[in-house]
Amino acid sequence: MSLFTFIKDLGTIRKALMISCILFVAGIVIGWIGTTSLEKLLLQQLEGLSEISSNLKESSNPMLSFFIFIFLNNSIKGVVIIFLGAFFGIIPALFLLINGAVIGYLVHTSSLHGQDIFNLIVKGLLPHGIIEIPAIIIACAYGLHFGSKVASRIFRPSVRGIKREAEWPVFMRQTLTASIWIVILLFIAAIIESTITFSLLS
Repeated sequence: MSLFTFIKDLGTIRKALMISCILFVAGIVIGWIGTTSLEKLLLQQLEGLSEISSNLKESSNPMLSFFIFIFLNNSIKGVVIIFLGAFFGIIPALFLLINGAVIGYLVHTSSLHGQDIFNLIVKGLLPHGIIEIPAIIIACAYGLHFGSKVASRIFRPSVRGIKREAEWPVFMRQTLTASIWIVILLFIAAIIESTITFSLLS
């Protein structure tokens, strides 16, 4: 469960990590170039968050309310997305594309409206995103790897059967270690987002 073990385990899912990064960047590009065509879909995502944000700002302690919401929302999704990857990795892939698209859409829309993109990224995204985004990418990578293992088990059951069966307990231990450290990273990111980012954007 140590940090060293967590980092070491990442080496076993290098391909999935690379695919996760590609999907996330692809989502950003899709959100940027498809600002008009995707506007209705992405606005639905953002309107829900905007309504929640307004309610949290009206609470007696906005920073604490933001922290609790951000941490619970991100950590639950971060852990659940690993195990939803069992469905052939489809859900983690969509999660990366949609979240990347939201960022691409927001940045592009802001630039079209003449807003300072540098400040938006540095103040609104970078302080917490430098921790939150890698944590989510890692969670989705484990989800993709989970999906790959399930697909391999179903469609290629005879290939390295005994060795593959022995790999499952190791992988499940890795997902447990990853879940713990992803929650820790998202806890730190939530503190930063609900304090530093909140103050900068206010």
